[in-house]
Amino acid sequence: MKKQTLVRIAGQSILKNKMRTLLTMLGIVIGVGAVIVMVAVGHGAQSTIEAQIGNLGTNLIMVTPGATQQGGVSQGAQTFNRLTVDDAEKLQREATLVSGISPVVMSRGQVIGPEGNWRTQIQGVSTGYTTIRSWETSSGAFFSDADVAAKRKVVVLGATVAQNLFPGQDPVGQQVQVRSVPMTVVGVMASKGQSASGNDMDDVVLLPYTTMQARLSGGMFIGQILASTASASEIPAAQDEIRAIMRESHRQGDGEPDDFTIRNQNELAAAATSTTAVMTWLLAAIASVSLVVGGIGIMNIMLVSVTERTREIGIRMAIGARGGDVLLQFLVESVVMSLLGGVIGLMVGFGGAALLGHLTGWSTSTPPQAVAIAVGFSAAVGMFFGFYPARKAAALNPIEALRYE
Repeated sequence: MKKQTLVRIAGQSILKNKMRTLLTMLGIVIGVGAVIVMVAVGHGAQSTIEAQIGNLGTNLIMVTPGATQQGGVSQGAQTFNRLTVDDAEKLQREATLVSGISPVVMSRGQVIGPEGNWRTQIQGVSTGYTTIRSWETSSGAFFSDADVAAKRKVVVLGATVAQNLFPGQDPVGQQVQVRSVPMTVVGVMASKGQSASGNDMDDVVLLPYTTMQARLSGGMFIGQILASTASASEIPAAQDEIRAIMRESHRQGDGEPDDFTIRNQNELAAAATSTTAVMTWLLAAIASVSLVVGGIGIMNIMLVSVTERTREIGIRMAIGARGGDVLLQFLVESVVMSLLGGVIGLMVGFGGAALLGHLTGWSTSTPPQAVAIAVGFSAAVGMFFGFYPARKAAALNPIEALRYE
């Protein structure tokens, strides 16, 4: 029997019992719809995290104090601090593969403006910081190398701090007190938004690291060293170069583990997105249980259909239809029913994802492979759960089938 004829017969059978078919497909519709919504939300979150990590900077490399292992015992990063400005300056002089270096001295404290005060993160950095972070000022200018060398009391405000201390005003040229030290605002950074961890990257004030060490922190150690390369392909070689220079600077011998940790932007992105991907596919797998339930419904209805159409099957066999023709006919019916439910489920899923994104403000996007998997899985469900009823129909004895009342 031709494929077109089989599909036409399946369509006629489905249309003959519209309500029963609709209820049978409901499990498939819900299953495919739920899978699409889960994948759309998870994939949207993954894209958002990648964009937020991209906001950290271009080809970023971070050197943080602390080793991953000391004396055979895992210590983790930042368990002790041996990073100094000398390390950063040595990297600046000797590292040939990095395009920018900046020491970062971090603290938190109160910043007082003319119309209020705000507790925020205070970072002492060098002028290379703007290049490494791909971050420009929206007003005024970033402090200069001369400001760094002279340890001048100048500060650049993040957008959130500027908004809270100088609402509706341009703070450039005005005075603020950073932990009671009066400083002149020379610029305001452009808005960066949230980081991948949900922190407000604009809630920060930036000042020369020399000023930070001399007037605020008083310590000789720094929190981290930021570096960047001209291209992403140079990151692995640059990391090796930085590691060699740092080990030499810290006088570490052969076989001695690093007392610092080097990570790059791609590693952060991979760690964040892999976690999101695992959660997305886990939720999709849970949602796909509905597809299995829908498949059981299809099997049940197909068994009922075989019983109801026993006499029809007997007539078809009497006029020459083979068992394989009957098996194929019922199998096509179950697959068509399942595929139709899958297509409706796709529309429901896309609509549900769009509605969820509109109501919650979440970013949602559905990768093409998720659509292909959902449709393919629904067809496989129809084939798997429809095979037993189709085989039962094909195995009927024509004479007994004709006698069936």
